[in-house]
Amino acid sequence: MPSNTEVRTVYRLSGVAPTAEAMLYALDLDFLDGLGAELHVPAVLGVPAVYVTCGMERTKAPWCEPMSRTTGITVSESVRRTAALLLVAVDDTVYAIGCDQGYRLIPDHLKDKRFGLSFAIRQMDPNMIRGAVSRSLGQARTDISLVPRGASVPLLGIRDHSRIVRSLGGYLDDLPLTRSRYSRGRAVSAQGGCGLRIALGVEPEALISDLRTIARICREDIPHRELEFVDHIVPVSDTRTLDALGQALDDRLGRPADGLISVSVPSEHHEAYVEATTYLTQINSTGSLRSEDFDLGYVLTRARLAPPGRRLKALREGTVTLARDRRAGVTDTLAVTSALSWLETVMSLDSRRFFLMDGEWYEAGTAYVEECRATVRALFSPSPSISLPAWVDGESENVYNNRVADDRPGWLCLDTKNVANPLRPRDQVEICDLLMPDGTLILVKRAGGSGPLSHLFSQARVAVELLQESARVRADFTAKVARLSGGAFRLPVDYTPKRIVLAMLLKNREGLTPDSVFGFSQITIAQTAKALAARGVTVEVVGIPDGGTDAPTVRRLAS
Repeated sequence: MPSNTEVRTVYRLSGVAPTAEAMLYALDLDFLDGLGAELHVPAVLGVPAVYVTCGMERTKAPWCEPMSRTTGITVSESVRRTAALLLVAVDDTVYAIGCDQGYRLIPDHLKDKRFGLSFAIRQMDPNMIRGAVSRSLGQARTDISLVPRGASVPLLGIRDHSRIVRSLGGYLDDLPLTRSRYSRGRAVSAQGGCGLRIALGVEPEALISDLRTIARICREDIPHRELEFVDHIVPVSDTRTLDALGQALDDRLGRPADGLISVSVPSEHHEAYVEATTYLTQINSTGSLRSEDFDLGYVLTRARLAPPGRRLKALREGTVTLARDRRAGVTDTLAVTSALSWLETVMSLDSRRFFLMDGEWYEAGTAYVEECRATVRALFSPSPSISLPAWVDGESENVYNNRVADDRPGWLCLDTKNVANPLRPRDQVEICDLLMPDGTLILVKRAGGSGPLSHLFSQARVAVELLQESARVRADFTAKVARLSGGAFRLPVDYTPKRIVLAMLLKNREGLTPDSVFGFSQITIAQTAKALAARGVTVEVVGIPDGGTDAPTVRRLAS
């Protein structure tokens, strides 16, 4: 039985009018002529559309000649690749869908670089992310995370004010696409970056309906709270700033290489980079350099030879072609990229710092404050998982913790019940103040400033790291819990915490809220929460009521 859907990668094109003529002339017609491409007009879709198909042939596969020399056996096998590209205008927006090598027919500069990612952060389950591609500002590095069964965003370690997420893959929430109607309860997945790889309807009406649904989601839905950080870092758009950065970079390109410009693989082409064995670099010249790797020295030399004011333009228009074979025939081409997209550099305008990445500028620190605030806000639940009693003036932390545990069946006070530090056994480490029956660690602190809170956050990180990394600490801690509880509380011998509660009372503050946390502490608690989340530990912050000077009835647990 034929399928009602097919997995395709769809791109949204910018600057292309929604007419068949405009869509056709947006393509590289000379390139299509060289491929012997055929043009079709699919009227059945009921909207403006252009359909281009072609074959890419080579009479002898590139491995034939070297393998004949290796084995002494002559074999001749041909290679044929196909390409199809459908351009379709839906409600004044132009989309491109490629089949096989069809994606190579789409000019890179027409692609909306955030289309697929925009859909992903609105529709993807943030607890079932299967893969992520991210870049760190100023580090010329691409990080790829793959979790086939899916994981939560914090476990992937991609939430950071200086990290740009380029692609997300995972399972989708329920949505009215053709695939959902035929999936019979099975999870539907997608990959969103520059393009959106997703199952689309095969029939004309179904395809158009799916594209309209995707457009509506990107236009009207808000991002998931756990994924909204992806939108915090966006390219610089201010024209005056871009002009100043462009002039500064043009000047830098005119000087001898000084190590300030480095190489980074364009975000869309890391797969082609892995497979490529040949690079053809053509900049401001009719000829091209053939090399086995990207040649930064050649690129900078070609830019330096251009007249002042035109060096940056020469790199934007220059190309780097990645091929799987040194002959670099049409069947061997993996990607054609802008030369500028390979360069990374840092540029300052007065006190502001900017990073060039993928041919676009990003300002350092613009997302820092909002990202810290968002991280802190997420630690405060509207319905806290626990409620603690008031802490009165004059009551010590140890007395308070014992009183809390005494009033709650199954809780255990571990304040001052330390374990040996494996780095220096004579030193002691306090794992937590209170232990809940489900294994949750509770750390308690009354603070009048950032200092005590910094100690609290450091204690949380150290406790988790030691329990996860040291067998000796796990053994000592689980044994101490069993002994202090009289055998009533037995943790697994391989226990590691999954959740930590930070319970705080801030002096001279009316209650505990994200905004009432001391400024320095907002930064350190955000850093702590991210570090623990990357280790699979969730963090919750709860407030302790201020009991004033009322003296409580105190009962102690025997130590």
